[in-house]
Order: sequence, then C-alpha cells, then structure tokens
Amino acid sequence: MITREALMVLENQLGFTKGVNRKYDDKFGIEGAKIGNTVDVRKPPRYIGRTGTDLAVEDVTETSVPVSLDTQFGVDINFTTADLLLDINDFSQRYIVPAVATVANKIDRDGLALYKNIANAVGTPGSTPSTLKTYLQAAALLSDEAAPNDGFRSAIINPDAEVELVDALKGLFNSQSDIAKQYQTGKMGMAGGMKFTMDQNVVAHTVGPQGGTPLVDGASQTGATLSTKGWTAVEANRLKEGDTFTIAGVYAVNPQSRQSTGKLRRFVVTEDADSTAGGLSDISISPAIVATGAFQNVSNTAADSAVITVLGSSDIVSPANMVYHRDAFTLAVAPLPVPRGVDMAASVSDSQLGVGIRMVRQYDINTDKMPCRLDVLYGWSTIYQELACRVHG
Repeated sequence: MITREALMVLENQLGFTKGVNRKYDDKFGIEGAKIGNTVDVRKPPRYIGRTGTDLAVEDVTETSVPVSLDTQFGVDINFTTADLLLDINDFSQRYIVPAVATVANKIDRDGLALYKNIANAVGTPGSTPSTLKTYLQAAALLSDEAAPNDGFRSAIINPDAEVELVDALKGLFNSQSDIAKQYQTGKMGMAGGMKFTMDQNVVAHTVGPQGGTPLVDGASQTGATLSTKGWTAVEANRLKEGDTFTIAGVYAVNPQSRQSTGKLRRFVVTEDADSTAGGLSDISISPAIVATGAFQNVSNTAADSAVITVLGSSDIVSPANMVYHRDAFTLAVAPLPVPRGVDMAASVSDSQLGVGIRMVRQYDINTDKMPCRLDVLYGWSTIYQELACRVHG
C-alpha cells in the first residue's frame, strides 16, 4: 500500500514528463533490467520519390537513436514502528510526499536538460515572453518541421513565463469556466493548440562569451562539424554546448517537400567550442548539414565567409522553456527487481503512464527503526530534436 501511494504521488508531481513519448518502456520490461541497458529506437526512412514512368529505386536508409537506462535515483528514509500506526494519508504527507517530490524533480529536471539538443528557438534570451505570439511562433516552427498537429503538443514554462502568459490572456475570448479556472488557480491550460504546464525545473542556459566576428571558413561544408573563423583569438568555451546560431543564406526546408520555409536553419552547438590563436574554431553542430538527398534539411550549403549569428548576448542567462510534440523526447522506466531476505519490498508501475517505483524496507533491531529506500531506474533520450522548439525567457 505504501509503494502504491508513492507511485500515485510520483505521477502527480511530474510535469514535463507527462507530455513525452513513453512507448519504449516495454523494451526494458524484463526481469533484471539495470543501469547501462540500451535499446536502439529506429527512425523511419525518407524517400525522394520520382516523376514519370521510369523506375528509380532508392536505397533504404534507416537511422536510430539509443535509449539507455543510465540513472538509478532514489531517496532513503527512516521511520519508527510507531509511525506505522498512522493512517496512510498522514503517513503519505509526513514521509512519502517529501521523498517522492525529490524523485519527481530529478526526473523532470533531467528531461528538461535535453534542451541542449534542440536547435530551433524563438524569443530573446534574457527577456520573458509576454504574449502568446512567441509560443505560436514556436508552434509554427514545429509545423515547418512536419510535426503532427494531433493534440500531443505541449509547452513547458517556468514560473515567470506563466505569470506573463496568464496576465496576457486574461482578456481573451474564452469560456467562462476556463476564465474562472485560470483566474482562481493562476495557471494555464490549453491555449493555441498546446497544453501549458508550469515547471520550476526549467533549466537556465548561459550563452557563451562569443567575441569577434564569426564567419564560415570554407564553402560547401556538410556534416556535423562546421569550420569557422573570425573569433577572438585563444578563448576557451567561445560557444557553449546548447548555444544556437544561424548562417546567412542557409534556410530550413520542409522535410517532406524539401522546399525552403523562408526561415534560416538554426543549429545547436553540441560541444563547448574553443578558438585558436588565429581565431579559428571547428564547431560540433546538430542537425548535421545535409544539402541533398532524402534527408535534406537545408536549402543549400553556406558560402565562404557567410555571417554566423548566435542567439543571445554573451553570457546572458535565459530559462529554456519549450514547446514540443510528444515524439520529440522519450523517457524509459524499467521495473526494478524485488530483493529477497528483507522485511518487506514491492515494485509497482502504472501501465498507462509507464512510471514505476520500488520500495524496500528493513527492520533495524538496534534502533527499532525501519530504514526504507525508494528507487526509480530510468533513461531519457531525444528522438526527434526537430519536433521541439526552445522559447527563451
């Protein structure tokens, strides 16, 4: 009963996690799952197609993304035999809720840290959005990337962003019940085709120091590394992991039609980038630049000396709110085995939400106490980074 209560509390405490893909849990649903277990999630191939009657067979190219169980997190608590005389509600408030809140915050914060994998971004770092328009611009970028508009789009925002948004929307034409709920709770619900959730675990990103006048160093570059020049010489972390930038003249394309969206393709830095004595820097980026073929994602490669524009001023701190489709991210949670030789143990999971938790209790004869541990084994992964967009605050 205690373990099931802990699971219910955990489900209620999760924010960001409720809006992500959970369908890969069963891949780990075997006895003996442990840290390091990995499955490869296959992504569907893409094709160019043909015009006319002549056969044009295309190679099938599948890509995959690893999902690993890399985190076992838990909280250990101690209570006396007398505490077990409490009813479950009192016991939950005194022991379970505080412990499980720590677990839920850890899971959500780990997931929100995946913002560093997301290239698309809107807003101005250091300035909290004050209108719904900024979030709709993020949703438009998702549509440009062929994200389904199927009711599974969400927005996760920090407390300051929630304040601004609730205030901005208080005068819109909504049903009386929606307005009353928003007014009474101070919280958002559905708006602009997205389910809004406030989460205090939204991670703040610090933009790199930059410096100089960054330019592309060499024309026709493709792949996941971009050679650049024009930086201030010899500087560590000139760009930081998670920084995003655009390249003049390089536009995003629709992944199905491969037609330009008219918006510059944004790239995210995947490793901290330093500059040399000559102001050069090789930057690891995502997505990789692909200018032709079924996986084309840019209108063309960059020209030599094309201007690079980084989003945000140097060293500015900005919360990384996000608009995302469910399939952008996945969380896998594996059931932990129940040990023998202890006073009591249980491992339970919710087949609908996919969250599981294990509790193990032992009796300490020396202190007449019941040391108890709560554990969750999980792993996060970004499956389709193009199905999410950062909203800077």
